[in-house]
Amino acid sequence: MARPLSPGASGLLASVGSSLAFGGVYFITPMLAPASAESIWAIRNLITLPIIALALIAMRQWFAVAEIARRVRRRPLLLLGILVCGVLVAAQLWVFSWAPLHGRGLQVALGYFLLPLVLVVVGRLLYRDRLVWWQWLAAGIAALGVVFELVRVGGVSWETLLVALGYPAYFVLRRALGTGHLGGMLWEFLVLVPVAVALLVFELGSGSALTANPALWWLGPVFALWSGVALVLYLAASRLLTMSLFGLLSYLEPALLMVASLINGERIGTEELVIYGAIWVAVLVLVAGGVAGLLRDRRSGAARDPV
Repeated sequence: MARPLSPGASGLLASVGSSLAFGGVYFITPMLAPASAESIWAIRNLITLPIIALALIAMRQWFAVAEIARRVRRRPLLLLGILVCGVLVAAQLWVFSWAPLHGRGLQVALGYFLLPLVLVVVGRLLYRDRLVWWQWLAAGIAALGVVFELVRVGGVSWETLLVALGYPAYFVLRRALGTGHLGGMLWEFLVLVPVAVALLVFELGSGSALTANPALWWLGPVFALWSGVALVLYLAASRLLTMSLFGLLSYLEPALLMVASLINGERIGTEELVIYGAIWVAVLVLVAGGVAGLLRDRRSGAARDPV
């Protein structure tokens, strides 16, 4: 009889599976053309909602949804904050579909590479998180790359900024509202259901995309279901892995997004190599420092445990 996997092994499989699934989503998105990114977001929102609900029930965390409902009744203004969070995460889901449809996948992938570095800085500035020297080094190298790009073209692409700055704003607001859990995410998807329904009704009414690509009748729902499963795997990994290991494995996803973009025909220009090189070096510094920290913690734990 096979032995069950340990939580660490299960978390590792969930993390890698999530990254592979999101990379696959990125790769097949151009196949959904000529559907708009707005209609793709709408169907993702509607199909991901029951998947999150089922995950909450399976993990016995439905109480988190009910607790937010009680807080909204006591303080209705909380619903406005949840709506803002919903718009922020919807913008991320939208650009995740819009970018590969319009040949801008590399810019979004760069945003995902920058995101952990921005979170390091936000954690330091807002929450007084302690940073070790290699985290400062990584942030500095990334900053040099961004400054070079600012001087070269006068700015960084809006797609990159939307990911690198939008997610931190989302995480900070969720923490401030006390909704930083799966129950809060259910509410964020729920409050935007009317918008998603309206967009899908408009898409079905016009019928242009469905006429041009009849496969959308089945490919759209399968795509959304695939995305929902990827999200559940990501959330499962966040629960089963240590924060350090979870953070290190999170770099696999943007690497796969970059590979998917290159396979789909996008190219990195020679003039862009400086910023991409700086970000990759910064990522390698973070990964090397994180791995060293994990090994050090393991050795310390082994030294404390009796043989």
